[in-house]
Amino acid sequence: MDNQFIITVDGPSGAGKGTVSQLLADKLGWHMLDSGALYRVLGVAVEKHGIDINNESEVTDLARNLDIDFISNKDTGEIEPLLQGENLGAMIRTDQAGQAASKVAAIPTVRDALLARQRDFYRLPGLVADGRDMGTIVFPDAPVKIFLTASAECRAERRYKQLKNKGVDANMRALLDSIKARDERDQTRSVAPLVPAEGAFVVDSSNLSISEVLTQVLDFASKSFPELA
Repeated sequence: MDNQFIITVDGPSGAGKGTVSQLLADKLGWHMLDSGALYRVLGVAVEKHGIDINNESEVTDLARNLDIDFISNKDTGEIEPLLQGENLGAMIRTDQAGQAASKVAAIPTVRDALLARQRDFYRLPGLVADGRDMGTIVFPDAPVKIFLTASAECRAERRYKQLKNKGVDANMRALLDSIKARDERDQTRSVAPLVPAEGAFVVDSSNLSISEVLTQVLDFASKSFPELA
């Protein structure tokens, strides 16, 4: 695999990976992979098929045969997932879907099943890959690796404001507990734990705006891709 034109952006939920990745992809005119969406879709699919999320064999079989595709929403510009032709839209962005994604992602055979699918997203002119193990497992030879992080408290506050702006009732303590539980699960799982890749540029976005984060990322990435300067 030619990994010459890949930028990986890893980190925990709420650190700003998705926004920064989309901005990078737009600036370069590259494709984008939201790997977390694959696991979120799988989590939703597990529930839709009535499968016990702790049944590793059945969850893995579903991952291997997952009928998934992605389309671009012409109104919002966002990439939306299709499961068996059904647009899941915001369904995969709930905290419940996020927790389910974290649980299925901890199953080694599930990660193996989805690995090839993620790598298939790479095509010219290039790819910005957003996830938790893009730089460590999926694209370990990528020339530019970014790791975005932020305090759990900061990420919980961002999620709280996001939900409130959408008119959704939310509890700050519950969100913080959920984020901490997911962090613990993601960082301590036996396969592909959430850690910065070797050589990754680490950015703590806790006290930074998206534009400030993007400036730092662009400065680092431009050393490999001058067109970003």
